[in-house]
Amino acid sequence: MSEAKWIWAIRDGWTMSKRSLKHIFREGESLLMAIALPVAIMLLFVYIFGGAIQTGTDYVNYVVPGVIITCAGFGSSLITVSVTKDMSGGLFERFRSMPLHPSSLLVGHVIGGYLRNVIATAVVFGVAMLIGFRPEAGWPEWLGVIGVLTLYMVSINWLFVVFGLMTKNVEVANSFAFPMLFLPYLSSAFVPTETMPAWLHAFAEHQPMTPLIETLRGLLIATPIDNNHWLTIAWFGGLLIVSFIAASILFQRQKSE
Repeated sequence: MSEAKWIWAIRDGWTMSKRSLKHIFREGESLLMAIALPVAIMLLFVYIFGGAIQTGTDYVNYVVPGVIITCAGFGSSLITVSVTKDMSGGLFERFRSMPLHPSSLLVGHVIGGYLRNVIATAVVFGVAMLIGFRPEAGWPEWLGVIGVLTLYMVSINWLFVVFGLMTKNVEVANSFAFPMLFLPYLSSAFVPTETMPAWLHAFAEHQPMTPLIETLRGLLIATPIDNNHWLTIAWFGGLLIVSFIAASILFQRQKSE
């Protein structure tokens, strides 16, 4: 791609990102739900179940990484519905008739979803601090947290773009998102995997959310990370590449129809 095309892609991508950002605040209920649901889950687990769950540390410290991942997953799932609405409403076709770089239509949804997740995650962190969350991270660890969360958010944003491109109506779009949102509950997010039945423990240990959460937990409260950071990079770096390629193929296929 020539330099002029790169500039064109960046400029139009930012334009579409600003459109998505405006929608975040115009459709305040989506942003509110992306914040309220994870906060409610965190309060539920900390104050109702936390006293009965032994984790070797204060339960609020243990549970926050899982809540953050749940928060990001829910916020990203809204992209599926947004992409489906844009397609079914003919908005993509109208934009394609304008002098916009084709990739900007999808990039706008990805960046807009990322910014929504950043806002929701910051609020969840703030509430967690109010109820007793005390991270031990220094600046290097916080930079690691930002990097890991960015990789996770961007990769699942592209995955949910793929789901949106595959569906024709909002109801189906919501059902596509559910399995990904359920995965944190089958990981080490809320209880140690050692307490699970053998068959579920095996699944929880070898699915992508557990190394992600253990990496965040290690960075935030200094628990052992072992090789979980490499597994996290492999899982979500691979997901990012596959989802980006799949979204590009689906978008081009629909463009030619």
